[in-house]
Amino acid sequence: MKFEIIQVGTIFSPYKKKEDCPIQGVAAPEGTGHVEVFPEFEEALKTIETFSHIYLFYIFDQAGEVKLSRQTFLSDDIHGVFASRHPCRPNSIGMSIVKLEKRIKNILHVSQIDVLDRTPLVDIKPYIPRFDFRENAGNGWTQQKKMQQKPPERE
Repeated sequence: MKFEIIQVGTIFSPYKKKEDCPIQGVAAPEGTGHVEVFPEFEEALKTIETFSHIYLFYIFDQAGEVKLSRQTFLSDDIHGVFASRHPCRPNSIGMSIVKLEKRIKNILHVSQIDVLDRTPLVDIKPYIPRFDFRENAGNGWTQQKKMQQKPPERE
C-alpha cells in the first residue's frame, strides 16, 4: 500500500538551525512563529480560533540519518526511535503542540513553537484536553530527565 501526503502550508519560526530549536515548545514559551496555510486550504481553518492550542503535523525535512535506535536529546542511553521524539525517523513525521495566539485569514500566529523555520506543514488538529489528556499517563524513560531548552551538541 502506498500513501501520499501533501503539504498544506509552511511553518515559520525564529529557529534557522537545528541546534537553535528547543527540545519541546513547552521549554521555550517565548518562542513565537506563524503557520501559513495555503489559501486553497483556508476553509479548513473555520472555527480553529475557538481552540487555545493546536497540534501541528509536519515533515522533518532537515532530519539526518535514520537509525532505529539511538541516543536522544534527553539521554545518552540508547532508545528505539518509536520510544522517542527524535526527528530522524522512518517516515520523518513530526508533531508539536503550540499555543494558538490568533488567526488572520490563512495565517495562524502561535507561541511555544519548537519547529525549524520553513518546515512543511501536512496537517493541523485541535488540542482538546477532555479527549487528549490521559490521567495517570506515564512519562516512560523521560521521567527522571530534566527538561532543557536546547538540545545538547549531537548529530
